[in-house]
Amino acid sequence: MRDSLETVFGSRSAARTLLHLYHYGEIHAKAIADDYGEKSITPYWRVLVRFEEAGLFVSQLRGRTRLFRFDPKSPLANALKEFVGRAYEMIPLEAREKLFSSRRRPRRTGKPLAPRRDDNHP
Repeated sequence: MRDSLETVFGSRSAARTLLHLYHYGEIHAKAIADDYGEKSITPYWRVLVRFEEAGLFVSQLRGRTRLFRFDPKSPLANALKEFVGRAYEMIPLEAREKLFSSRRRPRRTGKPLAPRRDDNHP
């Protein structure tokens, strides 16, 4: 299904950006590049900015990071989100789990770390 999004939006970067934004709710360019093992964030940054300029995304600074999300006030953004959601649902669950396995939210303050499993103990 990602191939269909690539065809519709004209680039792999756009398809990946839309799927990541749909899955995580908000995203930054480095996170997308990291998930694909790419060093350059430029293609993703360009997509994010282009969609923001088109009124489909909104962004805000959080620290030094600019986070993007679908514009909840835009009827076109809502339609786009629904379209991407349908494509997302067509990706097999196993592929989605592999692709979107990264943790995006910070750990709650004061939450204890889970103990590490030692190879010698079950």
